[in-house]
Amino acid sequence: MHAFDVLGDPVRRRLLELLAEGERTAGELAAVAHEEFGISQPAASQHLKVLRENGFATVRAEGARRLYVVDTTPLREVDRWLEHFRHFWTTRMAALDTEIARGKRIRAQHHDEGNPE
Repeated sequence: MHAFDVLGDPVRRRLLELLAEGERTAGELAAVAHEEFGISQPAASQHLKVLRENGFATVRAEGARRLYVVDTTPLREVDRWLEHFRHFWTTRMAALDTEIARGKRIRAQHHDEGNPE
């Protein structure tokens, strides 16, 4: 499965977001998936299996619990691919930064002139 096929599913994206915050148990992940998406524990387990089999997550056993952690290798590959397109938004982000700074300067000038806004 291609990385974008894995990331194309909102449940898997959410599970990865949770894993980016730190290690989680399979039960915790399934509970969030159920609460936010209304899916069953077996369905959540299938999403975790897709993440594992495609290298996005690793799992380790701790007694009866299964602890998941994100593996950033496929995400780095996605980031390298996106590098080809990054120039499309970096120019716009730089322009936005310029406009924000300009707005702050104008507000500061108005404030210094006794016109608080």
